[in-house]
Amino acid sequence: MGTINREDMLELTRRMTIKRNCFSRIAGAYFDEDGYVDGTFNINFLKLSAIDQALNLSIAKAVPFSATNVNLKEYQFIAEAEKAGDLWQLLMGLKSCGLKNDALLDTLYEYVGEHFRSEKAYAFYLFFGTYDVPLKANDKEQLWESEEIYEFLVGAICPLCGEYEPQVPEYGFLFPAFKDRSSDEHRINIFNADEKQPHTELFEGRFA
Repeated sequence: MGTINREDMLELTRRMTIKRNCFSRIAGAYFDEDGYVDGTFNINFLKLSAIDQALNLSIAKAVPFSATNVNLKEYQFIAEAEKAGDLWQLLMGLKSCGLKNDALLDTLYEYVGEHFRSEKAYAFYLFFGTYDVPLKANDKEQLWESEEIYEFLVGAICPLCGEYEPQVPEYGFLFPAFKDRSSDEHRINIFNADEKQPHTELFEGRFA
């Protein structure tokens, strides 16, 4: 398990506002108590109403904005977990296509429904974002030149209340990890609202 730099996470969350939004697409699925999909969606983020944008940004932001190295922890994939057909490759494919491949999304939803443990209905949200990481001068002032374009996924699982009304996330992830202000495809940041009883089932056996 690695250590997350809080400043890296805060740098990302500053791009998760209506005016500085870094997300271009959002997809997801609604699951019943038994893990079966009740419905799915996949839409350009900017086509959402301002109210829905704000709601979904609050869901996405909950993952990187959580307490670093307490609720949000860094994990490194073992080499065997990065083989063809495994979850890591699926996430890489979804990142590469910017969530525009419904077949890959359906495969992920099926996996989540089979493995995630929940006693109530829940929603799984998946966001695709890009961040043009600026260079920093020696005095930590940002320069205009870009250092790299960080493409990433934020996943969040929220219990549902009423008619598809999401509550605050109880689980989520940021992939690839944003480490040293750069993309690390061999690592992932995982969020658990309850750090004493974390969900480990989705990535079980895949970390060093």
